[in-house]
Amino acid sequence: MTTGVRRRMEVEERRQQLIGVALELFSRRSPEEVSIDEIASAAGISRPLLYHYFPGKLSLYEAALKRASEDLAARFVEPEEGPLGARLLRVMRRFFDFVDDHGPGFSALMRSGPAVSAGSARSRDALSRTHALIDSVRQAAYVQILAHLRVQDPPARLELVIRSWISLAESTALLWLDGRRVPRGELEVQLVHDFGALVAVSAAYDADMAALLRGVLRDEPNDGPFSDLITRLVALAS
Repeated sequence: MTTGVRRRMEVEERRQQLIGVALELFSRRSPEEVSIDEIASAAGISRPLLYHYFPGKLSLYEAALKRASEDLAARFVEPEEGPLGARLLRVMRRFFDFVDDHGPGFSALMRSGPAVSAGSARSRDALSRTHALIDSVRQAAYVQILAHLRVQDPPARLELVIRSWISLAESTALLWLDGRRVPRGELEVQLVHDFGALVAVSAAYDADMAALLRGVLRDEPNDGPFSDLITRLVALAS
């Protein structure tokens, strides 16, 4: 009995090692450029032995994506203490840490996974699972932002603001990876400003959003990201 338990643990440990190796390779190059032989070689095992743990590269890629999506979702977890602007800035820095470390893998995740033959049922299932992973990351980020705002039953405009901002962060990161033409630190701050701007525009149309914005600004220090945004906008208008 003891031997059987130990053997099962070793199998799971090997699977986790292979996932880590694959994730590292997928982080440096697009999944289509990484061969199953390269993954096996990097893990120090034979190709047939790799197939003992995963039936193919697609299943291994899906497992790597799942681990990456869990890691990415965890980047949005932040203690609900201090001004909101500072909290969001820390979240954006961790988000871009992930993007920086997993460039090709992040692109593949956000663009719905590796190129596969769209005609097969297996490929359609894989694509569906990839979409579900992406949605789980977006939902985790959405729930975290609501928690930071201390809102349990969000009005429609607030949901629109948060989900639009999450999509904007994704798009910004993907564009940044294509050449990195804008300094990363500037984009991190800009995305926090974008969140404040989206809330402010919505507040102009909705009393609940206006009250929420006033609460956020009331807690914002003079050197915070939202105060910086206001200073920049006032300077433009003068």
